[in-house]
Amino acid sequence: MSKTINSAMAGTVFRIEVKPGDTFDFGDVVVVLESMKMEINIEADDAGTVESLLLKEGDMVDEGTPILSYN
Repeated sequence: MSKTINSAMAGTVFRIEVKPGDTFDFGDVVVVLESMKMEINIEADDAGTVESLLLKEGDMVDEGTPILSYN
């Protein structure tokens, strides 16, 4: 069953640090958001393998928006 990593705050997707098939560990930065002219790192709260990205650079996100799915 897939899990998701969600945005911790509203902002614009500035940079995506992973792609489908990549593995990540707890604490790894998976996406960088830009909010109020600051870069905010979204870190993994689990370890896993990226199944799919649910957004692209430049997309606007709200707090709680799913960013990627993983297993």
